[in-house]
Amino acid sequence: MRSLFAVVMLSGVFSLLSALLFVTLDAVDVAFTEAAVGAGISTVLILGTLALTSRYEQPSKRSKVIPLIVVLVTGAALFYGTLDMPNFGDPNAAAQTHVAPEYLLQSPHEIDVPNVVTAVLASYRGYDTLGETAVVFTAAVGVLLLINGLRRRRRRNPKKDT
Repeated sequence: MRSLFAVVMLSGVFSLLSALLFVTLDAVDVAFTEAAVGAGISTVLILGTLALTSRYEQPSKRSKVIPLIVVLVTGAALFYGTLDMPNFGDPNAAAQTHVAPEYLLQSPHEIDVPNVVTAVLASYRGYDTLGETAVVFTAAVGVLLLINGLRRRRRRNPKKDT
């Protein structure tokens, strides 16, 4: 697609559909994050960037073979990495037999939080959650700085974009 606006809208719809998928998989916390960040913040920031730039992609003069090879090699590596994974929902998987019982039994005593999901996200995975928050904040600041730089450039060079 050459219309960047359409790409942004399709990305937002994909994020909403992903959030619905997470809800059906009983991962409401992940669904909420996907809806807020993927469909909400990301879409608004990209639309703000599009308001200051061109709405259509310029045709590339480069060869499309190298990106295709990179995508195929990456896809093959990802597929190869999933060959030894346990089946979805397998009760004998390592996460079900080792980690999950430990969280379910010990989190009320160690953390004194009755909700296991909150205990895992806020305590056991606290650094991971902090890292995700830092990434979203850094992305928002980067986009705002980019938008500010584009505004300055437009003031100096008031040509109309195509």
